[in-house]
Amino acid sequence: MAQLKNHEADRFIARPDRDYTIYLVYGPDHGLVSERASALAKGSGVPLDDPFSTIRIDAASPGADPERLVNEAYTVGMFGGRRLIWLRGAGNDRALLGQIDMLLGDPPADTMIIVEAGDLKKGGLRGAVEKAPAGLAIACYTDNDRALQELIDRTFSAAGLRLELDARRFLIDHLGGDRAASRAELDKIALYALGQPTVTLSDVQAICGDASALGFDDISMAVLTGDLKALDRAVVKFESGGGAPSALLAILTRQFQALDRIRADMDMQGKNPAAAVAHARPPVFFARRQAMEHAVAIWNAPAIRAGLGRLREAVLQARKSRHLETDVLRMTLLALTVQSARRR
Repeated sequence: MAQLKNHEADRFIARPDRDYTIYLVYGPDHGLVSERASALAKGSGVPLDDPFSTIRIDAASPGADPERLVNEAYTVGMFGGRRLIWLRGAGNDRALLGQIDMLLGDPPADTMIIVEAGDLKKGGLRGAVEKAPAGLAIACYTDNDRALQELIDRTFSAAGLRLELDARRFLIDHLGGDRAASRAELDKIALYALGQPTVTLSDVQAICGDASALGFDDISMAVLTGDLKALDRAVVKFESGGGAPSALLAILTRQFQALDRIRADMDMQGKNPAAAVAHARPPVFFARRQAMEHAVAIWNAPAIRAGLGRLREAVLQARKSRHLETDVLRMTLLALTVQSARRR
């Protein structure tokens, strides 16, 4: 079975193994899917600006030739050499799956096929590629704290900039729902701060219009403190601003993970909530400290773990039924906020 976990993918893509024919890049983080597929294409050794060597296909294009993938894959290049076929917008379409099965069973010579897809369940296209010796599946899930830290460090180091601690904490709390969106925000900040030695919190807040503008902070604080009225206002703001449910679920999961670490420190060392939050590592962003102190006082360890379990289940349900992800988000937010209110 050939598949890479999310944390293994970047190391592989830096030095890709060309022994496979089909590279399936899939997952809910569409920006990361696009970034990794592009990196694979650049590492293929095929000239991307040569239309005879690099064939681009949009699987979702109306009127697209249903047999084009197979026809292109078995076509011998006019001038010889290695060829790249880059397929975007793939899904569990039966006709496409039949072509993929054919190519995996009889891999074309000197041809590399990159397939970009969204969040796929086990089986179907994902299962076919994972099971075949000629296929490799690369998962792309929302960045965790470690991946975000690495992305932040790479971006600002390349620009010769240092980052203040509060500015870093703000970015960790507000980015991560989509790799392309996170990278775009970081690039804007680096450009804004060009020529100065340090990026401050005020620099970040002046440029980064991501989560704060959509109400991520307001939702997090309402959930942690059990404020149902504030939650309703914040959710309306979030939805009217076009916020992505997957991004919010990822941020809330990180908030509960931080809450779990602080509560464990409080229980083991006998600290009061204010001291536990003040000494948290990584530090809690100052705008959230009061809410976190309140939350750590009312949420015990078993309840926090149950909350994390609820969030993981919500992420799974949202991935399985994309058309229901807004409903899943609303139900999860309401349940967690009600639990906070009852504990309060």
